[in-house]
Amino acid sequence: MGWEQIVYDVEDRIATVTLNRPEKLNAWTRVMDREVREAMAQAAQDEGVRVIVLTGAGRGFCAGADMDLLAGISGRGAAGGDEARQPPPAPAAGTRADFQGRYAYFPTIPKPILAALNGPTAGLGLVVALYCDLRFAGDAAVFTTAFSRRGLVAEHGISWMLPRLVGLPHALDLMLSARRIDAAEALAMGLVNRVLPQAELTAGVRAYARELADLVSPRSLAVMKRQLWTAQLQTLAEATAVADEEMRRSFGTADFKEGVAHFVEKRPPRFTGR
Repeated sequence: MGWEQIVYDVEDRIATVTLNRPEKLNAWTRVMDREVREAMAQAAQDEGVRVIVLTGAGRGFCAGADMDLLAGISGRGAAGGDEARQPPPAPAAGTRADFQGRYAYFPTIPKPILAALNGPTAGLGLVVALYCDLRFAGDAAVFTTAFSRRGLVAEHGISWMLPRLVGLPHALDLMLSARRIDAAEALAMGLVNRVLPQAELTAGVRAYARELADLVSPRSLAVMKRQLWTAQLQTLAEATAVADEEMRRSFGTADFKEGVAHFVEKRPPRFTGR
């Protein structure tokens, strides 16, 4: 498949999706939106892929929505707002409503999505990063919600996502002020999982991804990812009931047998995802 605004490659069972408008700090467009969705679907269906890395080309991750797009919406007033609210592509059958939003589909991808945040991560770019499963930042990365400084609001579910990651007080601070924070502050408040020296970001994220790809059951990854995201919307009793059923199912899988065998035999695992 030919790509206009992303780069997609697979190596060592890791699919890397790179936002590729470096001259615009990878500002988000409708084309990029469509291509990222298609790349995620391709990685999800590829049995040779076990982990997905999302990053940006050049010196930024994503500076937010493309300003030409925002200017066009602004010029059309309420009509432009209606255009911006066009529904996302139809979800797969059985997808719960919570994960049917335009950027909320990442939790439905049955493989870990790691964000490698290599520079400015702002507005819609921050929303996309929050929907990834884990976030690694270079020490030169900066973050801002941006919305209040554009006359906008807490878009695309960030009012639900952000407090769950950093707590309500931090979320209010970041949303209301739209101030810029550096990677160290982002780590301290829990916005990112890890900060790495800028020159080591790509290698560090790939090393973590390789560990998941080589040492962990892909079936376990898929089931646990689904459990953890869905548990945010369940009671403890509901989450426990799901866990009990998933545990019962796991006992009959090839990956469970291999998980025991490689430990007993003191050798690297050969998981198949079955």
